[in-house]
Amino acid sequence: MTVGDTNKLSNAPELHVVIVAFLLNFVWEQLQMPLFAGFDDTHYYQVILHCRKATFGDVVISLVAFAGACLVTRSRNWISPMNKFGIAVFLAIGLVITIAFELLATGPLSRWQYGELMPTIMGVGLSPIAQWLILPLIQLWLVRRQILGGRHLTSGPN
Repeated sequence: MTVGDTNKLSNAPELHVVIVAFLLNFVWEQLQMPLFAGFDDTHYYQVILHCRKATFGDVVISLVAFAGACLVTRSRNWISPMNKFGIAVFLAIGLVITIAFELLATGPLSRWQYGELMPTIMGVGLSPIAQWLILPLIQLWLVRRQILGGRHLTSGPN
């Protein structure tokens, strides 16, 4: 592998999407655990394993949403200029997948149940919905900064 290959890989937006999605969602998954039923007597190590598994699912959702935004914007670099259409598609795809999976997981698949503290909207937990509305915006901002090396895009000369 040459230096050029390494630079291409390290500058790939998909890599940054994965890393940032994992870090943000793992913390969120840990924080929202009290809103789910059945984890009160669970050993903390088991909770961490459960959250890790859920986080990998969140990363997959982010990658699918990113790919969808790439398709509609016809660019893998739609994050750099913060293409508003790309952002809207990214959020919409992620939200639809999240809602569908939550309905399946708490319904026919019986993967988990919401606790008494979880507010719901039409049978879907508010925390998972908020997770997909809040974290992706932070994620896109962080990924953009990482891709640009911390510098800002401006319309005028620097």
